[in-house]
Amino acid sequence: MPQLPRLLQGITPTRTFQSLVERINIPATSSSPAGLQAAVKQDPWKKSGKYALGWVYFCIILLVLTIAIHLYHWMSDRIRRATFKEVVAKSSTTSSPDDDYEMGNMPTNNSSHMFFPRHGPLPQQQEEETLLSFGPLNRLIALLRYLFYRPLPVLRLPAVPPLRIKEREISLPSPGVTVLVAAAVIFVTLYCFVPQPLYYASIRFGSPPLAIRAGMLAVAMMPWIVALSMKANLVTLLTGIGHERLNVLHRWGGYICLFLSLVHTIPFYITPFWDQGGLTVFKSYFRGQSYIYGTGVAALVPLIFLCVHSLPFLRAWMYEVFVALHVPVSIIFLGMLFWHCHNYLTSWNYLWATAAIWFTSYCVRVFFLNWANPWRLSWLIGEEAAVTILPENAVKVTVPSQVRWRPGQYVYLRMPGISVFENHPFTIASLCSDDFPSEYGERYRDMTLVFRPFGGFTRKVLNAAIDNGPMHTYRAFIDGPYGGMQRELASFDTVILFAGGSGITAIVSHLLDLIKKMRDSKAVTKQVHVVWALKRPETMEWFKEELRICREFAPPETVHCQFFITAAKRIGPSGFPLPPPSPHRPVSDLVHGKLDKAFHGIASKRNSALIRDEAAGDPEKERELRRENEDGISALPAPTFLPPPKKAHTRRPNKPTNLAIPSINTAQLHNANSASIDFGFPSTPTLLQKNLMRFAFLPTANKKTGWHTEYGRPDIPFMLKGFQRGFGKRACVFVCGPPSMRVDVQRCVARIQRTVWGGGEGREEVYLHTENYAI
Repeated sequence: MPQLPRLLQGITPTRTFQSLVERINIPATSSSPAGLQAAVKQDPWKKSGKYALGWVYFCIILLVLTIAIHLYHWMSDRIRRATFKEVVAKSSTTSSPDDDYEMGNMPTNNSSHMFFPRHGPLPQQQEEETLLSFGPLNRLIALLRYLFYRPLPVLRLPAVPPLRIKEREISLPSPGVTVLVAAAVIFVTLYCFVPQPLYYASIRFGSPPLAIRAGMLAVAMMPWIVALSMKANLVTLLTGIGHERLNVLHRWGGYICLFLSLVHTIPFYITPFWDQGGLTVFKSYFRGQSYIYGTGVAALVPLIFLCVHSLPFLRAWMYEVFVALHVPVSIIFLGMLFWHCHNYLTSWNYLWATAAIWFTSYCVRVFFLNWANPWRLSWLIGEEAAVTILPENAVKVTVPSQVRWRPGQYVYLRMPGISVFENHPFTIASLCSDDFPSEYGERYRDMTLVFRPFGGFTRKVLNAAIDNGPMHTYRAFIDGPYGGMQRELASFDTVILFAGGSGITAIVSHLLDLIKKMRDSKAVTKQVHVVWALKRPETMEWFKEELRICREFAPPETVHCQFFITAAKRIGPSGFPLPPPSPHRPVSDLVHGKLDKAFHGIASKRNSALIRDEAAGDPEKERELRRENEDGISALPAPTFLPPPKKAHTRRPNKPTNLAIPSINTAQLHNANSASIDFGFPSTPTLLQKNLMRFAFLPTANKKTGWHTEYGRPDIPFMLKGFQRGFGKRACVFVCGPPSMRVDVQRCVARIQRTVWGGGEGREEVYLHTENYAI
């Protein structure tokens, strides 16, 4: 390499561009200036890759700690359930003979410690021991939960009327996420600014060390940012945390990467190349580059776009645009990084790792697609789905599928007959079990998705169901299932489930699965409390069959359900609910109808081919199989058309008030043949009637069955205080509802953690699981 004086005089070296180092790396010699010799000794260029490794070590430490806690809970839960099964099996061998010592009292008969054993002395009540339960660790976890379960306050930005800006609320992330993000920001900031020097005495001696540190940290973050964003990723497999919860770390990781990119960029403008002869040195190494910062700007612009359009209020405002542009712009950003880094130090190692993680995750996702398996009838054409309109304008999508799922998981649903490019997540409300077979076939299970239509895709599904009627079926393409609960409810002595409105969809499958395991003696759970706050009793019709199963098949005195009616009846101008208007979309309906018919045509031809193969040339058998195939598409329940909510019905000033609760012919609203559960209310009262009844009498509660309904909102702190008295060693609180409900539950459960580290009640754990209301 030429000496520094020759470079400063503008003499161009003869070595090719590929053979040159990828940075202005000027070695120190005996004739070099004193500033260059000091710069090389303080922070040599060849060792700058260690800053990227700093971020890798930081992430690995957090990952190992999370995996260790996950394995601790996983092992302890399995041991608790295995120990319980052994106790049940042992008690069955020492139980009293039915003919001599049968106990007729139901509570005594349900006891795990039987009276009058066949041989030996009477059993003594023993304190249950939990294996693999380390007391100090339980108290430490309870202390952390006491700090991190508490929600942060909501920030309210005032309205600006001249600019037509309404009042906005900014919800901060959970305290746990806030601490992790703060720790990451502090770490990268100190790692950039604490080592010296920040700048060289002259740009001729090389790039500013501050910029190199920040740039290597930003590049090292790329594999982790992409891994946290993937639906199928290794982090979820190791930690049990679903990608929907890791996504918040993905977003904040992007913001930190933008911060480091700015720290990487600014020093080159503070000490620009065109000062102190630096431009001459640069042109000696990089010929033909018109703008020296071109590649850096090309990488910085897409990163800024990704971070800005990912802001919560912008993402909610234009969600469809966000979904359509986020991945393509991310690919452009990764390509620009390859161009900008040009294999400096170890930068390309992290970029190739990012590309490998991205590619591998997409390959794994193929196994989550219901239409990607060539050995299934849904190959390339999806499943057949039916859409039913439920009371309160809710929509129920039933998809008979061979896909298997766990309670609480969700899928991404795409229906080309309604919208080609939209792909939305919905929680699975049904249980995948042999106890709930599908009429579609032995290997099929009915995947049920229930949601309220608001706008976009959900509103299109409602409009399509109204336009096409209940007999029409659609092709459904499923991506999933994903997510789910990290822990199993069957491992806790007491389970409390809070639901608000449509949040019950995330709880129903958990409740059915827990009751099934309790019936089969596979759950240690002794008490289950369900609290459902809903606006009107008609909402109970969504899951009337599931509620009936819970009431009839749960072990006696184990499941207690409380329903809270929070709103009054809404009556339309005609005094009776009418079908909501459906917008006319001729072009869109034509396109989606053609696509749906195309998929149905392929499915019909495939079924005809299978029928011919099955008949084996027998015309009578072929006609019989075709008749069975036609009868297999059964009529759906009659739809219920309810208008969108309007103002609450109140008495008019010129008419006398009628306090009698009107009776409504429910046969006009629901199928007359469908069975319903009587929850003690003839119909929903008006707003005035509800207020009068609230103070006129107390709601009746059936203490024998533990099922009752009340008017008003649940007092969550008071209820949890009462439930706390019956907690066993381990309790789980599950909540899915509006933000106000989640905040109340989080605060109460955080306070209950003091009973764990106090040790006075022998409690080992109080676990809280919150679900996103939007999924």
